[in-house]
Amino acid sequence: MAIKATIFKAQIQISDMDRHVYAAPALTIARHPSENDERMMTRVLALAMGWPADTTQGTLELAKDMWDPDEPALWHKNFSDEIKHWVDVGQPDDKRLMKACGRADRVTVWAFQSSTPVWWAGIANKLTRANKLTVWQIPTEQSQALAAMAQRTMQLQVTVQDGTIWVTQGEDSVEVNPIKLMGPD
Repeated sequence: MAIKATIFKAQIQISDMDRHVYAAPALTIARHPSENDERMMTRVLALAMGWPADTTQGTLELAKDMWDPDEPALWHKNFSDEIKHWVDVGQPDDKRLMKACGRADRVTVWAFQSSTPVWWAGIANKLTRANKLTVWQIPTEQSQALAAMAQRTMQLQVTVQDGTIWVTQGEDSVEVNPIKLMGPD
C-alpha cells in the first residue's frame, strides 16, 4: 500500500513592511511522504514572501511539484490560467528553470540545502539569459530552525522589515536572512 500525504494546516499572518503586503492566508498543506519538514517550511516561507500585493488576479497557491514534475512548488495563476509567478523550492536544474521562464511572467527559487553553493556554482552560468529569474538562498541553520517549528496545526506570523524575515509561532521565533544569488535589485 502506498504511503499517503500528511496533512498540515497553517494560518499565516503576513506583515511585509518592505512591500506593503498584509494578508492572512489559511493553508492546507499535503506533505508528500518524501518531503521533509525543512522543505515544507521553506515552501510556507516562499508563499509568504511571494504573496501578491494585489490579489484581484488571484493569489499564490501550493502546487503539486512532488506529484507532477510539470508543476512548481507554488504558483500564481490569474483567472485566465496564465502563470504570473512560478516558485520552485530546492535545487532545480537549469532546463527546468529556463522552461519556467518561458511559461511564467516571474520565476523565483528558494534554495535551502547546505549544498546550495555547489549547485549554484554549477548552474549560474547557464542562467545568464533568464531575466525573469530570482534565486534566494536560506542559510542552512535558519532553514533547519524553521523545520523545528513544523507542527500539524500552525499559527505563524511572518514579519518582513529591511530585508530581514521573522517567523514566529507562539514563543518560538526564527530570524531568516535570505541571500540573493540572482535577480533584479
